[in-house]
Amino acid sequence: MNKLLEKDFNSFDKLLHKIAEQGTEYFKNVDLEKTSLPVLKTSKKILNNEGIGGLKTLKLFNEKFRHTIVASSGPRYLGYVVGGTTPAAVIGDWLTTIYDQNPQTTTAQGDVSVQIEQETIKLLLHLFHLPNNFLGGFVSGATMSNFTCLAVARQWIGKQEGKDFAKNGITSTINVLSAVPHSSAIKSLSMLGIGSANVIKIKIEEGNRESININDLEVKIKTLNNKPFILISSAGTVNSADFDNFEAINALHKKYNFWWHIDGAFGAFASCSPKYRHLVKGWENADSITIDCHKWLNVPYDSAVFFVKEKHNLLQLETFQNSNAPYLGDPSENFNYLNFLPENSRRLRALPAWFSLIAYGKDGYKDIVENSVNMAQKLEEFILQNEELTLLTPTRLNNVCFSLKDKNKQDKIPLFITELNKEGKVYMTPTVYRNTKGVRASFVNWRTNEKDILIITKEIEKALKYIK
Repeated sequence: MNKLLEKDFNSFDKLLHKIAEQGTEYFKNVDLEKTSLPVLKTSKKILNNEGIGGLKTLKLFNEKFRHTIVASSGPRYLGYVVGGTTPAAVIGDWLTTIYDQNPQTTTAQGDVSVQIEQETIKLLLHLFHLPNNFLGGFVSGATMSNFTCLAVARQWIGKQEGKDFAKNGITSTINVLSAVPHSSAIKSLSMLGIGSANVIKIKIEEGNRESININDLEVKIKTLNNKPFILISSAGTVNSADFDNFEAINALHKKYNFWWHIDGAFGAFASCSPKYRHLVKGWENADSITIDCHKWLNVPYDSAVFFVKEKHNLLQLETFQNSNAPYLGDPSENFNYLNFLPENSRRLRALPAWFSLIAYGKDGYKDIVENSVNMAQKLEEFILQNEELTLLTPTRLNNVCFSLKDKNKQDKIPLFITELNKEGKVYMTPTVYRNTKGVRASFVNWRTNEKDILIITKEIEKALKYIK
């Protein structure tokens, strides 16, 4: 055994103790960490021959890179839609690394950690009030979840025409309808060979909405002359967290032949609260659903799940089967996740989710969701009372989308955001809503409280003074 490896193995408890101390300090005080840093220059480094061992490497990391870590898991990091990490999820994630499992199947000797994943999927279905007729699995994020669902949809389209697109390639046009699809769904269409530009846009509802206009959807459907298509709908759009009318879509789903996909990356969590569950009413009838766990579930990166109706299992198997290795067995007889999702090798992403779900239960996630929405509403109140700011869209759930009230200051939005983020006390990202430049704040972190809102609003006021 290499001498340094042997030394680190023999002192592994000391190494873990050091990491636990450093990790605990960060986790306990993440609200004091910077949310934003200036762009830093990187230096070239060559790999030495001997190595320096674990403790010295930790020391070197702290000297070179510790100061570059931002509080993206903290309570005032409102850019993108970034969740935090619950204490129980950290436990699960550390054990995931220690145990280093590759969850695939329960029908063979060896690694059977897939049992944890299957149980976690059932817990998530229960959390979201979804029926057990979905097959679910863990992937790296919403992009791969959308990819997985839309890949099965692609195979479904081919079968409607008596073709096997997974085996023989796409040989005809695949029609995709959507109103405000997320960029990850568009990216997935590109990767799947369907085409990122091959989306028939549906009109949105009037009244500052981003949801599908059901009448226009039916008009678009009729123009396809009974050709099967894919519908990408939203449970929480990027800017206004708007939801499509799933009950109305379901009525059309019974009437016309199409694959119904719901991108519920963060909006799916509305179902955790009785106050907001009505937003997803009828979504259980969809063919597939995307949900991002490292957002509102508050587990570490990277983690997301897909849900595909079990009646489409054969299509899913045809899309992802990997049966050219003799030790894998017959994919139709022995369930193995590598035949039902893109990756052949995965870490046990389900374990942090299992820990957090078991630790905090339905009430815990109801509280997280309702607190996040409450914090978003408090920021909305501040914006409505400020003479220099304006809301771009109503705050329907957890996203606050706003801009400068003076339309002649549109060119100052980038400067405003730079000043807002510069002190590292808050982080927000730019957006464009109906051709208007603005700022978006997304609340999904379990830690965020009223003290954070006071800090956030003070930083906004300081940034406003700078651009006058």
